[in-house]
Amino acid sequence: MLSNKVYLKKAYFFGFSRWKRSFVMVFFPMPKENMFFCKTLDEAKHKGLKESSSIYIWGKKPFDEVENYAQKHQISLSRVEDGFVRSVSLGSDLTKAYSLVVDSRGIYFDPTQESDLEVLLNAHVFDEALLERAKKLQCYLIEHKISKYNSSKEQKVYLDLKNSSQKVVLVPGQVEDDASIIYGAKGMNNLALLKEARRSAGQDAYLIYKPHPDVLAGNRKGHVDSLEALAYCDKIISNVGLDSVLVLCDEVHTMTSLVGLEALIRGKKVYTYGLPFYAGWGLTIDARTCKRRNRLRTIDELVATAFILYPRYIHPKTNERCEVEVLLAEVDKEKNGYNQNKTFRLYINIRNFFFRKVQLIIRIILGE
Repeated sequence: MLSNKVYLKKAYFFGFSRWKRSFVMVFFPMPKENMFFCKTLDEAKHKGLKESSSIYIWGKKPFDEVENYAQKHQISLSRVEDGFVRSVSLGSDLTKAYSLVVDSRGIYFDPTQESDLEVLLNAHVFDEALLERAKKLQCYLIEHKISKYNSSKEQKVYLDLKNSSQKVVLVPGQVEDDASIIYGAKGMNNLALLKEARRSAGQDAYLIYKPHPDVLAGNRKGHVDSLEALAYCDKIISNVGLDSVLVLCDEVHTMTSLVGLEALIRGKKVYTYGLPFYAGWGLTIDARTCKRRNRLRTIDELVATAFILYPRYIHPKTNERCEVEVLLAEVDKEKNGYNQNKTFRLYINIRNFFFRKVQLIIRIILGE
């Protein structure tokens, strides 16, 4: 159950882009005057940081001085990141997130240290009511074709297969400078992933490469030249909903992509070459291992952890905290509106185009 308890102690946030601040605040039940977004430790100390405060850092952004100070003075420190059903549009288009995770140990995409999610999978006792809820949640995700971003329209995809029994493998591209690649895949890139997938799947398999939507949008790093990609895959598919491709596949080969989790939910065989949070529990075929992950888990237990126990959700319209089932229903409505309402879709597309250009200009100015 959700808690309505309001926390009165002060909280200090580091690494949160200005555009994120307004929607991030609603995830934390405390007065706005007790929330401080800071760039440095000195700024936080000037604004009253003390032992009873809480510190929140976005993702794995480096704030070594802040971390050392928090450890020395025993100040609570957590890391914050987008959840696994985020929005109906890309985060890199500066779209408000409907889900966040707040991790007091590490963060889910960094296997070099323990995270709250990992602890839950190692130790939580799942009762029947929770597992039944997870099973229904899994069915809803499949039936309504809900994924992390939900912005690409589902449509029929045609494959030029040799025969009906030819194995079909999806290779999802990722953002190559994303923290999940840096920490979870030792800097592996998309072209290397394609090579590994082809080697593992065999020459007779039909490989589909689906570039990451953030890369396609021009917002993030990870482009692979088509000619290079087609040396290892049979087809490149973009701007199509994930479910339209997953339904055709027998296997998914990935570094650390959330597509692997979404494939598991849909009953697909998943190979991992990095160490995503859903690997190491007996559900995936893994190139790497993590000694800390010492339990065999079911898909229902994984879904319960990743979608019910670990994240926080807000209602897109009221900005109030809500349960995951409420959010999924709202995301489904918004997704259908985007796909069926031309005016709404035009508004979103123009908005995203504008923000992409703004980001491009900023990167040019900063020389990135």
